Amino acid sequence: MQIYLARNNQQAGPYTLEQLNQMLASQQVLLTDLAWHQGMSEWKALGELTQGKLVYEPQGYVSTPPAPEHSPFQNTDYTATNTSRPSSASSNSRTQATKNELASINQRALAKIIDMLLWLPAAALPSFFLNADQFEQLSGLQKKMQAATTSDQAMQLQTELFQLIPMQAWQAVAIYLLIMLGIQAFLLAKTGQSIGKRLTKIKIVDAETDEKVSLMRVFTIRSIIFIILNMMFMPFITILDYGFAFGAKRQALHDKLAKTKVVKQ
Repeated sequence: MQIYLARNNQQAGPYTLEQLNQMLASQQVLLTDLAWHQGMSEWKALGELTQGKLVYEPQGYVSTPPAPEHSPFQNTDYTATNTSRPSSASSNSRTQATKNELASINQRALAKIIDMLLWLPAAALPSFFLNADQFEQLSGLQKKMQAATTSDQAMQLQTELFQLIPMQAWQAVAIYLLIMLGIQAFLLAKTGQSIGKRLTKIKIVDAETDEKVSLMRVFTIRSIIFIILNMMFMPFITILDYGFAFGAKRQALHDKLAKTKVVKQ
């Protein structure tokens, strides 16, 4: 088996399976490097082929010896010794490099703003269920809440405000929120993109392999858990979360916990 490798527009190979596994073990090659061998329709990350392990064990292969004496990517002017797949290698590694480019802070901020704006209709829905008298009562309660001097007064007025809004309005809000959560979860699981990220042409990928992320990580950890935390500890958790995004890898706190990153599409 002859295996070709590519990284940062450099192509190397061919190597035997034993040579590749030795280089993986010594970390001369990384799980994020691209690999191709006969029988594959396209270049793939080594991490995808090995399922995250530091050893590649293709089904049905019979092994043979030697090992390389140096890293395949030490020489920046290196050109592949075998060109049976050269044009594909260079074009695919360039494509991969483009995909791996980190999303800018501005892109991420714009995507977040778009996603947040999509939740605003939920706050406006109750107004469609109020008559003229209820609108006047609502306005009066809001003025009283602004003038409240104690937390007990504010809580009492807030309770009255909630009781003023009809049950049908709360049901409409709940339905809207469930629909939005369902849409966002579907898009995140399928493409790694919320609506905002889709419009700004960025997406969420695994921090190590650049592959698509599971629903548990991309939606539950990155979104649901941090929505709850933001509601409980606003604005402290928000500032802390996005403060991490200014690091070299541009990973917010929710990215680090979910082991993800955001890249340009």
